[in-house]
Amino acid sequence: MAAKIFTVAQQKGGAGKSTLAAHLAVAWLRKKKRTALVDIDPQSSLAAWFEMRRETLGDAAGGLAFENVTGWRAAKTIEALAREYDVVVVDSPPHAETDARVAVRAADLVVIPTQPSPLDVWATRPTLEMAAKEKRAAILALNRVPPRALLTDRMMEKLADYEVALAKATLGARVAFAEAMERGLSAEEHKSSSQAAKEIRALAAELWKKV
Repeated sequence: MAAKIFTVAQQKGGAGKSTLAAHLAVAWLRKKKRTALVDIDPQSSLAAWFEMRRETLGDAAGGLAFENVTGWRAAKTIEALAREYDVVVVDSPPHAETDARVAVRAADLVVIPTQPSPLDVWATRPTLEMAAKEKRAAILALNRVPPRALLTDRMMEKLADYEVALAKATLGARVAFAEAMERGLSAEEHKSSSQAAKEIRALAAELWKKV
């Protein structure tokens, strides 16, 4: 049975794309899904995170498979992993049009993280347009949401104008996400009872049902 492929994409840098990709991959891994994580971002942020993960958990990295690949090899790598695993999570580059398009084209669902700010909302449109051109389903995931912010409600209204699905589960601006990443872990592995861990579990469960 072919894997479910989730591509985390956002043309605007700084939206928390790599952190989201790592956390989703580990969330599904902890649900006993054979999981592969692919970093095709030339910045290789996830490659650094995975190396730290191996230092923390040992060479098996907790059972998470990982590939760092760019350019023409990306599509074939994703395709090969999809034959071996239950789920493949792809972290796409923010600005490399060709590689980002390869990642979007491979996806069953394109997950677009966006912060609830005007600049982030406006910057989301090119990614949505890319998903539409590739005829791929897309969903927005609000990330780094501040508590009790009226701006968040206004931005959610603005996103509704884009006529794209918006995940009900949101991720707050929580230190636990960064603390976990520093150790090569996810918030679930670092502090399983934290609010950050609860949020990522809820988002992962919601996204899984979309494919």
